[in-house]
Amino acid sequence: MGYSETTPIQAAAIPLVLQGKDILGQAQTGTGKTAAFLLPILNRLMKMPRGSIRALVIAPTRELAEQINTAARELGELTGIRSITVYGGVGMKPQVDGLRRRPDIVVACPGRLLDHMRSGTIDLSKVDVVVLDEGDRMLDMGFLPDIKRIMERLPRKRQTLLFSATIPIEIKHLAYEFMNDPKSVDIGHNSPVETVLHAIYPVPAHLKTDFLVKLLKNTDARSVIVFTRTKHRATRVGRQLKENGFRAVSLQGDLSQNRRQEALDGFRDGKYQILVATDIAARGIDVSTISHVINLDMPDTADAYTHRIGRTGRVDRTGDAFTIVTDEDEPMIRTIERLIGSRLERRTLSGFDYGSEPVKRSFSRSPSFRPRGLSGPRRDRMMGRGQFKAPAKPEVVYRSLHRSV
Repeated sequence: MGYSETTPIQAAAIPLVLQGKDILGQAQTGTGKTAAFLLPILNRLMKMPRGSIRALVIAPTRELAEQINTAARELGELTGIRSITVYGGVGMKPQVDGLRRRPDIVVACPGRLLDHMRSGTIDLSKVDVVVLDEGDRMLDMGFLPDIKRIMERLPRKRQTLLFSATIPIEIKHLAYEFMNDPKSVDIGHNSPVETVLHAIYPVPAHLKTDFLVKLLKNTDARSVIVFTRTKHRATRVGRQLKENGFRAVSLQGDLSQNRRQEALDGFRDGKYQILVATDIAARGIDVSTISHVINLDMPDTADAYTHRIGRTGRVDRTGDAFTIVTDEDEPMIRTIERLIGSRLERRTLSGFDYGSEPVKRSFSRSPSFRPRGLSGPRRDRMMGRGQFKAPAKPEVVYRSLHRSV
């Protein structure tokens, strides 16, 4: 596969995992932690009898589960060890059929894994090693109660590996509760990867999308992830970029699994140059050729910033992290500067009109509005109680539109 030497997390973790130690590993995304736990697991499973699930990997998102499963198949191609994924958003039956074939490794998301456990369609009684990947993200997504229920039903005699980019107190409590004298492996010290160049672009809020289009047209970007705060914004921005001639696609949680996979595969294969995504949807994206990460919306926390920019500058490559900011983002800018230990470079874009005014639109309800499906008397009573507002008179609507113009 072209790997000639270990990354720091691999060099630190693999010997301990081979010794059977429980591991609490802290490392950034893109530092090789997937291979840090998969290689010793594969080595271990090669010496064991087949025919039962021996390794369980729990991940927060479908995309990350698929990424880990792909790595397991590629790294273990010549071992005969079989792995499958188990997650929601798709039918149960294909997963049940796959589990009946007794894979060696199951890579699962918590919710669907619990579904199989409750229905008795998965047998975890022979699990020797369990991995909790991206523990902080599972905490953020509210999976901690599910994780505890799963861990309580696994064999007591097992090896447990927990990997996370950050180690909040809740993750430490989880480690103390379910791990046996875990060894700490800390790589990166919770700071963004050093192979990434950071810069911010101050822009008026109403011009952010226009600025993004201009920035992309003036940037030699091979492969770009654009982060937005909401699912609807990701969809809208993806559409706007396509209208401006970019090979763009959006990735957000409301898409079906097939469409999410098509978007991710197309981005990985180069069909799409730009992927517009929310934080959760982008978890598990491991595309080594990503040259730029652009934050169209500032993340809510410094940890989220670290996760986002970890999509570029992976392993031994360099990358650029651009953040489009407004005046409201100043407190978070200072927090990120403390995190990276230096001042973020402020940049402007030549040729962009920063003084453009927003397009004002005024929308008023039609004077003929009536609540649908209600009789006249009932409608009048509800409108009288304030459950529906009476429409404005036509002349008032005209004057309000005239003032806005």
